[in-house]
Amino acid sequence: MNSRLFETQSALRARYKQAPELALVTAQARTRSDNPADPFHLQVVPALRDEAAVPVGVHGSVGGPYDAPCPGDLLCAALAACYDASVRMVAQAMGIELTALEVHVQAKVDMRGAMGMGRDLPVGFQSFSTDIHLQAREGTPAEVIEQLRVAAQRCCVVAHTLRSAPEMQTRFHA
Repeated sequence: MNSRLFETQSALRARYKQAPELALVTAQARTRSDNPADPFHLQVVPALRDEAAVPVGVHGSVGGPYDAPCPGDLLCAALAACYDASVRMVAQAMGIELTALEVHVQAKVDMRGAMGMGRDLPVGFQSFSTDIHLQAREGTPAEVIEQLRVAAQRCCVVAHTLRSAPEMQTRFHA
């Protein structure tokens, strides 16, 4: 195991054992736009860090120019990034040397629901498909790769969130 990862996580585990409330993290993002009248373009600022702002567009399937990633693309990106990070961290913790890793996520949605074309049409993604392609150092046993798969799936926060959606509150302030 990478000693830096081990040391960092050991210290965190000890801290969280003593004070579990410290393990409760609040993720944040906000949007911004130079032109609120433009329905097709904005920026999302993850973790409230202006320097990390990501341009966001509207998908062509609902009339946008699709000239920047749409919110669905960012949702897929969040799932891909979470699986990638989970696989890397678990592999390192298990002492598995990865030589290649790529995560590909696809999500299917019927846009008629989002466009209000019928109350019986679902709004939201109906399915996600994730393919994780990895290579480990030659000679890594298949059963070790299987242990990695199981542990990485157990650790992916975004995947677990999508599987059982948490309570969501939305408030409009005008």
